[in-house]
Amino acid sequence: MDAFTAGILQRIRTTESDLNRARESGDDFLVDVELAELEDLQRLAAEHGVDVHAPQSSC
Repeated sequence: MDAFTAGILQRIRTTESDLNRARESGDDFLVDVELAELEDLQRLAAEHGVDVHAPQSSC
């Protein structure tokens, strides 16, 4: 896995975690911010052929 792919996948995982915390805390504004960030990251990944749903190796 190249550095771009690893980086984008890490950013997606982090944003998903932040989104879950925002939802749990009831912060609707932060939920919107994190959703927008996640959508942008997923779009960027798709534009570069990164499958964000593929299982991740622990290498």
